[in-house]
Amino acid sequence: MNLTLPTPEDIAEAYGRILPYIRVTPLVKIAAGELGDHPPMTLKLELIQHSGAFKARGAFHNLLTRDVPEAGVAAASGGNHGAAVAVAANRLGYKATIFVPEISSPSKIAKIRDAGADVVIGGREYADAAAACDAFMAETGAIGIHAYDGFETLAGQGTIAVEWQDQGEPLDTVVVAVGGGGLVGGVASAYAGSTRVIAVETEGTPTWHESKKAGRRVDVAVSGLAADSLGAKRLGALAFEVLMAQDIPSVLVSDDDVRATQRVLWDRMRLIAEPGGAAALAAILSGRYVPSEGETVGVLVCGANTDPGPIAHGATA
Repeated sequence: MNLTLPTPEDIAEAYGRILPYIRVTPLVKIAAGELGDHPPMTLKLELIQHSGAFKARGAFHNLLTRDVPEAGVAAASGGNHGAAVAVAANRLGYKATIFVPEISSPSKIAKIRDAGADVVIGGREYADAAAACDAFMAETGAIGIHAYDGFETLAGQGTIAVEWQDQGEPLDTVVVAVGGGGLVGGVASAYAGSTRVIAVETEGTPTWHESKKAGRRVDVAVSGLAADSLGAKRLGALAFEVLMAQDIPSVLVSDDDVRATQRVLWDRMRLIAEPGGAAALAAILSGRYVPSEGETVGVLVCGANTDPGPIAHGATA
């Protein structure tokens, strides 16, 4: 794999490239005490991006910078990346085939199909779907768009930071969820140390947490509420290099923390966030990350692709 990492300049160029195709997602300033006994913060609502998650940025950047053959594009995904690739391919006129694991939510699979892509169930977990996708590409010549471990993908996801900087006052800290690492790796690459990045994972999807402890990428057993969006078995190689170089802190939250945060977002803001999308804010609301006095904090709410029923009707499981 090419381990060339995107620079802030690369990511700024990527933002200019994809801007005609994405939504500029809004910021919401939260006053002290507005979401419980917590300090003020700013939320970036990337959950209203095309396809319902930040992944559209990386998908468009891949398709706008790479040669796409007649066989089209293929991707393996827990759901969000697949939906993003399907939406981007449809917009740009390419065929897309998306491989998903059995644990993907029906709402995410429906979103992929609605965007015009072919959907293939490729095994129980993400790694199984990825293997099936690789076999399909070898047979057909379709190009792959990796969910999190590619230069174009990191550069695309990192455009969130460029946009965020353009939208408001400087932040001391941004809090970002981690799955395979494409999002946090891109955001950290864009800031390049100028803003502190806090990486948040659930206890059932601790890819960065375990890799940081080991000093190398390690496999983890994936489980829990956010497995379909944050459930990469191993952190991406590019993200690992970025996070290690910047010594990005790791924060773990529980499934209960995430459920409670989903409920707060609905009750206080009428926002439906999927578990992975609520994970970063869960670190603040649960007290697992406590900002310092006067620290300006931004939190990325990064995805909305879930069944709204249990959240809106008050279920806690």
